[in-house]
Amino acid sequence: MEVERVQALATVGLDALPAQFVRPSHERPENSRAIEGVTVPVISLSQPHHALVCEIHKACREWGSFLVTDHGIPPELVRRLQEVGREFFRLPQEEKEKYANDPSRGNFEGYGTKMTKNHDEKVEWVDYFFHLMHPPCKVRHEIWPQHPPSYREVTEKYNKEILRVTEVLLELISEGLGLEKNVLKASLGGDQMELEMKINLYPPCPQPQLALGVEPHTDMSALTILVPNEVPGLQAWKDGYWYAVDYLPNALFFHVGDQIEVLSNGKYKSVLHRSLVNKEKTRMSWAVFCAHPPPQEVLIGPLPGLINDQNPAKYSTKTYAEFRYRKFNKVPR
Repeated sequence: MEVERVQALATVGLDALPAQFVRPSHERPENSRAIEGVTVPVISLSQPHHALVCEIHKACREWGSFLVTDHGIPPELVRRLQEVGREFFRLPQEEKEKYANDPSRGNFEGYGTKMTKNHDEKVEWVDYFFHLMHPPCKVRHEIWPQHPPSYREVTEKYNKEILRVTEVLLELISEGLGLEKNVLKASLGGDQMELEMKINLYPPCPQPQLALGVEPHTDMSALTILVPNEVPGLQAWKDGYWYAVDYLPNALFFHVGDQIEVLSNGKYKSVLHRSLVNKEKTRMSWAVFCAHPPPQEVLIGPLPGLINDQNPAKYSTKTYAEFRYRKFNKVPR
C-alpha cells in the first residue's frame, strides 16, 4: 500500500491543511499555548557529584525532563549527525522509499510516516527514519541509509558517545532514587539494553496553528535523549500547562519514559510532551530511546528496593508483552 508522505505533501505548495491533519479545537496550538518565560531545568554534568545527583533527582521528580550541558559529546559530531540526517531526507522520493518500513507487518525499522489515525481520525505532520543502534548483535546495517555514504560512520560514532552519556545518567538517576548506581542499567538488560535512533522531520506546514507534529504522548522507553535543530517546537507538560523547551546550542534534552516511571514506582513520572510545527521552516530532531530489550516474557515492575509497607507498589508487575499491549491500546498500567 502506497503511503502519502508529509514531506511530499509539503513540497506541492498547499494553501490549506488537509482535513486529516486538522486537530480538534482543544488540541490546536492556537488554543493551548505554552507558558512563556519558564523552561525545563538546565543541568551541567561537570558539577560536583553530590550536587549533580541532587539536581537530577529534583528535575526528575518535578519535571521529568531537563537539558544536559557539559556532556562531552563533540559539537562537530552532533553537527555531522544532523547533516547526514538532512541529506537522507533530501534524497529523491523514490530513493527514500527503498527504505520504507511496514509497521502493519511488524517491520518498524526504516523510513516511515505515522499515518495511523487516533480516536479522532487525525494524523501527525511528520516523517521519520527509525533504527536500532545498540546492542551490536541486533543492529541491521542493511536497513540503514546507504546515502549519504558517511551515515553509518557518523551514526556509529554518535552511538558510542550517547551510550556513554546514557550510562552516566542511569547511574545518577539510580543514586537519586537511593539505589546502587548500577541498578537501573541492570534492570534494563545491562549491556544488552537497546538504543534506538529516530530522526523526525517536520516539514513547513501551511497552517501550523491547526496541526501537531507529534500529538501529546509519553515514551514507552526508559529514557529519551534528544537533539533538535534550531527551529523551536518541543513542549513538555507540567502542572496542567505546556512549557516550551528552549533551544540551547550543544545541549541534550533528556526526559523520563514509561519504563523508569514503573521501575521507580512512580517517584519519577514519564513526561507528557508534544511537537509543534512551523510555517516557513523545517524542524528536525534526533531522538535516542533507551529501552529494555523486548523478550515478550520478561517481567517489568517496581524495583524491589523501592517498595515496602510504607511505599507499596503502585504498578503491577507484568510481562513486557502486556506492557506493550497496554501502552498501544491506552489501557492503564
